[in-house]
Amino acid sequence: MSNVSQQLLSGALSGLATTVCLQPFDLLKTRLQQGDGSLRIPNSRSSVILTTTRDVIAQHGLKGLWRGTLPSLARNVPGVAMYMTSLTQLRTFMARSPYFAHIKRYPDGRNGSVLPSLTSQGNLLAGATTRVAVGFVLNPFSVLKARFESNIYAYLSFSGALVSITRQGPSELLRGFLASSLRDAPYAGLFIVFYEGIKREASYLLPPTSGTDATLIHGVSAAAAGAIATLATHPFDVIKTKVQVRSEERYHGFLRTLRTIWNQRGMAGYFDGASLRLSRKVLSSAIGWAVYEGVLMFLRTS
Repeated sequence: MSNVSQQLLSGALSGLATTVCLQPFDLLKTRLQQGDGSLRIPNSRSSVILTTTRDVIAQHGLKGLWRGTLPSLARNVPGVAMYMTSLTQLRTFMARSPYFAHIKRYPDGRNGSVLPSLTSQGNLLAGATTRVAVGFVLNPFSVLKARFESNIYAYLSFSGALVSITRQGPSELLRGFLASSLRDAPYAGLFIVFYEGIKREASYLLPPTSGTDATLIHGVSAAAAGAIATLATHPFDVIKTKVQVRSEERYHGFLRTLRTIWNQRGMAGYFDGASLRLSRKVLSSAIGWAVYEGVLMFLRTS
């Protein structure tokens, strides 16, 4: 199996694992972010999350928390595979440049990683560029995913929803792409910088002696990097969700939605669903990157 095939398989398994395990977090986050701030009844974040969870279970049963899993899989399995493979290939190419190549403290494999090593600038550029490019290709599925998770749209099937959105033209298929890019570019760039930095230092302090040790380092490093990058970019996630699911004129366009949220809720409005996205990103980063690097290491050693 070629390196690219190994990376695609590892990325697909990573996307499958994180999506199935963590879909309820995405659904509840979307429900919290979809509301019109002018109609929101003040309440604590924890009680709103619990109330929303009870409402979903009361209407659709426990399986209702996994509503939108199919469009999430349609987006995340190929999306994660494409992203991680493209990122690895781009980093491999950039590692040939003396400007971006990072001088490793250990020989290849001693730090428990099989991925290329770049400088912080290289990791920032590679992560941001790859994430935006893949996001552009998969934006229609992002719109579909958000609307399935919302309770504003009553789509009966995945295929029917996709046809409905497609018929509305390119503007609908790319709806929310600007906000997504402003969220994803810094998120991916910061994530790769912190992930590689934390992983490198952790491997230096506690050199892994087995595959289990390496997987633990990858998971913890990814969780920490995910938390930092998520908090830094969450306002763009709120804007993206409202642009994609609200039909009112005041939510058409990035700047108009930005002003609407500020006028209705102030700074707090940009952090709706932050705890859910943070929980989801920490867990998905830990699971996703541990699976990706773990499967790659297994395939290459076997």
